[in-house]
Amino acid sequence: MFAYIIRRLLLILPTLFGIMVINFALIQAAPGGPVERIVAELRGRSGSAAERVGAGGGGAELRGQRSTGQQAGEGKSRGGRGIDPKLIERLKKQFGFDKPAHVRFLNMLGNYVTFDFGNSFFKGRPVMELVVEAMPVSISLGLWTTLIIYLICIPLGIAKATRDGSRFDGWTSGVIIMGNAIPGFLFAILLVVFFAGGRYLDWFPLRGLVSDNWRELSYPALAADYFWHMVLPITAMVIGGFASLTMLTKNSFLDEINKQYVLTARAKGLPHNRVLYGHVFRNAMLIVIAGFPAAFVGIFFAGSLLIEVIFSLDGLGLLGFEAVFNRDYPIVFATLYVFSLLSLLIKLITDLTYVFVDPRIDFETREV
Repeated sequence: MFAYIIRRLLLILPTLFGIMVINFALIQAAPGGPVERIVAELRGRSGSAAERVGAGGGGAELRGQRSTGQQAGEGKSRGGRGIDPKLIERLKKQFGFDKPAHVRFLNMLGNYVTFDFGNSFFKGRPVMELVVEAMPVSISLGLWTTLIIYLICIPLGIAKATRDGSRFDGWTSGVIIMGNAIPGFLFAILLVVFFAGGRYLDWFPLRGLVSDNWRELSYPALAADYFWHMVLPITAMVIGGFASLTMLTKNSFLDEINKQYVLTARAKGLPHNRVLYGHVFRNAMLIVIAGFPAAFVGIFFAGSLLIEVIFSLDGLGLLGFEAVFNRDYPIVFATLYVFSLLSLLIKLITDLTYVFVDPRIDFETREV
C-alpha cells in the first residue's frame, strides 16, 4: 500500500500540469480580458477600474495615464473614447501580458510550486491572502454539509433498502422527491423569510461566519456563535443535496441484498444484522464511497456559490465567481489550482477508505 500511495502522489504532479495547461489555453482563447475590460470602461462605462488596479500599486501613474488618454480623445467624443496607446501598453505590462503566453505559463507554474499566486488584478491584494480569508467559509459549508448528508443518507438508504416497498419506503421517497425538487438556493430564501428576520421570525443571523464581537467571546460562546451562524446555510445545502445519495445507497444495498451470497448466508441461519453489516455493507458501500470526492468538491465550490451570496458569506465559491466575471486571472487560476489539488488528494483518501471498508481490495496488484 505504501508504494501505491507514493505512485499516486507522484501522479498528482502531471495531472495538475495537464489541468493547468488545458485551462490556461481555454482562458487564452476566451474573448476579453482585464486590459480589454478596463479599456471598455474607460471608453465610457466607468473609470473606476483603473483606480481599482491602482490600489495594488502604481495607481497614481495609471490614473494619470487615464487622464492623458481622455485628453487625447477629447476631440473624438465625449467621455474619452480615444485611449492613449501608451496607457494600454502600461496596463499590459502591469498585468504581465507584454510577455508571450508560454513564458507567462511557465512563470505561473514556477510560482505555484511555492504557492505564490501573485496579486489580484482588481483587488490589489495577494491572492493567497484572499484565498486564506475565504477558506474558512468554504471549509465550514463543505465539511459540515458533506458530513451531515452522509450521516443522514447512509442510514436512511439502508433502512429504505431493508424495507423496500413498505409504507416507510413510500413516505420517505415522497420527502426525498420534494427535497430534490426544491433547489437549495430557493430553500435558503425560504429559511431567510421565515427564520432570519425576513417576515416572521428573527432567530438566526443573516450575515457572516461569526458575529462582529467574536474576538471578545470565550471559546464555548464562540463555538455556539459559529454554529448559530451556520444553521441556516448548512440546512439549505443539506436539503438540496441528500436525495441522490440516499437513493444511491438504497439501490446499492438492494443490489447486494438480492445476490446469491446473501441468500446463502441467510440459509445458514446467520442473524439479519450480521448479514447486513458483516457481508452486504462493505460491498454496497464501495459505490457510495466512490462518489465522495465529486460530492465534496461539488459542495465545497459550485454548490455553495448561491448560498454564499444569499447569506453574505465570502467563501471560495463567491471569490472564484467574481474573479471569472472580472477576468481576474490570478484568482481564477489560484482557485482552480487549489480545488484540483484538493480533489486529487481526496481521491487518494477515497482509495484508502476502500481498503478500510473492504480489506480484500489490494491496490498493490493493479496499475495506477
